Amino acid sequence: MADQTGHMPRGPARIFKAAQWSWQGLKAAWLHESSFRLEVCLFVVLAPLALWLGQGPIEQVLLIGSMLLVLAMELANSAIEAVIERYGPEYHVLAGRAKDMGSAAVFVLMMNVLLCWGLILVPRFL
Repeated sequence: MADQTGHMPRGPARIFKAAQWSWQGLKAAWLHESSFRLEVCLFVVLAPLALWLGQGPIEQVLLIGSMLLVLAMELANSAIEAVIERYGPEYHVLAGRAKDMGSAAVFVLMMNVLLCWGLILVPRFL
């Protein structure tokens, strides 16, 4: 994003500004999206469990990374929904389709979490 004068920051300032905007996005998601809050809470509980149960760094990365993908897609889905709501409150078939597809993307990644955790952990306990 440009500053008030319309100029993009350059060099390290650009990276710092990008980090600020990213942090603002995370704060907005936390404040306005209950699904994101729930998924973050699950991540806070399950990430240490993944570090403990994962046998080696590859398993740990798969267990934690699968959950991070859900968080990232939830952010994208929330962004899609915010843009659609900004456009107008009236129903449009394409808006409904976009929201449904965003939700489906989150669901697919949640199934990926179950698959990763199941394939890695279930054989150990059987």
